[in-house]
Amino acid sequence: MIVVGELINASRKPIAAAIEARDAAAIARVAREQREAGADYIDVNAGTFVGQEAELLRWLVSTVQEAVDAPCCIDSPDPRAIEAALEVHRGTAMINSISWERSRFDALAPLLAGTDLKVVALCMGDDGMPETADQRLGIADRLVDGLLRNNVSAENIYVDPLVQPISTRSEFGAEFLRAVGEIMGRFDGVHTICGLSNVSYGLPERKLLNQTFAVMAVARGLDAVIVNPLDTRLMAQLVAAEALAGRDPFCMNYLKAYRAGRLGA
Repeated sequence: MIVVGELINASRKPIAAAIEARDAAAIARVAREQREAGADYIDVNAGTFVGQEAELLRWLVSTVQEAVDAPCCIDSPDPRAIEAALEVHRGTAMINSISWERSRFDALAPLLAGTDLKVVALCMGDDGMPETADQRLGIADRLVDGLLRNNVSAENIYVDPLVQPISTRSEFGAEFLRAVGEIMGRFDGVHTICGLSNVSYGLPERKLLNQTFAVMAVARGLDAVIVNPLDTRLMAQLVAAEALAGRDPFCMNYLKAYRAGRLGA
């Protein structure tokens, strides 16, 4: 399971304040906490700072990578901001994200072409958010084909079927899960990824729903998540779910997490 730590996002008030103040110590602390909790990538987002996003993404990448030995997930729809961040990034970054909205795809595809960059591919087109698994699959098919044609390797593509809140339509969770299974079965080498928290929007005990949904998604084949890695119970459940799904040879990751004291939350 590939874990992207979601906490360094300018939409969060403490992070926005730290970015505005150029408080490197505060950003470094959040990066270290996420890395120590098991994050493989550290997401960086400065999208609320209109006109300054490119400069601040560069600063975030540099600050995070000075604090932790981990790649960043560079979170922006703006190719100029992404390019600026990549200039200072060490190692292979993940780009969050491209979609099948034609203007967005056409702007970002050349940046990815022929590189080793990982990319989150959102199942969203010019018609808006898909509601059914079949709609997601149709967009995923075009996205994967378009990226492969732009010389992006299948193993670098992370399809996000887009989680929607079950409080607005009870079938949304089931349709997402079906899409994950179909995508993982249809596209050899391609990954699936999602941010979990939207599924529980508007409902009480959101952590319970998020954690349960994560385990169900792993059972369908989901192999990457964008989450808060400081949720120790969620992280433990992800490790256990992968072992139970047969994706942890000899339960080595499960045993490693046990020895590190990460399964008792």
